[in-house]
Amino acid sequence: MIRKLLFVCDPLSGFATYKDTTFAMMLKAQQRGYEIFSAEPHELRASADGKTAGLSVFAHQIRIDQPQAHPWWREDHASWCPVTDFAAILMRKDPPFDQNYFVATQLLDIAERQGVSVINTPRALRDHGEKLSALEFPHLTPPTVIASDIASLKAFAIHHEKVVVKPLDAMGGTGVFVLEAKDPNLPSAIEVLTGHGERAIVAQKYLPEIAQGDKRIILIDGLPVDAVLARVPPEGQSRGNLAAGGKGIVAPLSPIDRAIALEVGAVLAARGLLFVGLDIIGQKLTEINVTSPTGFQEISQQSGIDVAGIFIDTVEKRIGL
Repeated sequence: MIRKLLFVCDPLSGFATYKDTTFAMMLKAQQRGYEIFSAEPHELRASADGKTAGLSVFAHQIRIDQPQAHPWWREDHASWCPVTDFAAILMRKDPPFDQNYFVATQLLDIAERQGVSVINTPRALRDHGEKLSALEFPHLTPPTVIASDIASLKAFAIHHEKVVVKPLDAMGGTGVFVLEAKDPNLPSAIEVLTGHGERAIVAQKYLPEIAQGDKRIILIDGLPVDAVLARVPPEGQSRGNLAAGGKGIVAPLSPIDRAIALEVGAVLAARGLLFVGLDIIGQKLTEINVTSPTGFQEISQQSGIDVAGIFIDTVEKRIGL
């Protein structure tokens, strides 16, 4: 029985262990007796010999000895090895979803063809743009337009009087702006954000409920964790993202939140999205995060729910352990 897990992720030196979800996954897996390995996307290597194709990885075997220290891990060894050495691969590379990320998902397709479980599955990562996927559920979302056309975006802002605009490929609140129709800077702001009409962006009707927080709901294999992380913006600001200074407050899952989560979760889990982060403002679904959703540690610390444990339990069921 293989008890090795590979995490494809960002450099370990950049982890903030007190809040990082990938770290929480690693630590829980280690506590369950798994050997933990990490690699960055550039450490994947595909090859073919005329008969078969395979994927190998320059894998770093690590052990977490002092979670609060720096460095928090000890590397036992690193070497090239076939991905079939692992029970599962967890794709946890942060956005942007750029060419390098896209190629990494294509390489991980090879691992799946070799019979290795990849979580989340590479095809689903490619198919579900995090700012676009919510449009599959239009009855749950606020009025939204995604376009590079400056006239369309201006008309949308004027019609709704106040809008939130954001890039398609960023995370953590980067590039998020609130624009009002009466703002004389509206035309120039849209021109800059779209690269003068060359780059598509998202515009959504502003939801005043953001003052109570942008709620993160964690879905694990289609089922919501029984608590939400409300990321409340600092006073006078509009971004609740924790990376942008928001305050994380955990609250019970409301009946409406649960209904949204179950409806969306049933669809996404069937497509190989084992771990998803839904963003909800008020009663509206604003984003579906599939690349590297966060929130494990904040929810666990304030609610007592062992979110990482639920996740590892689910991974074990997926890989048949």
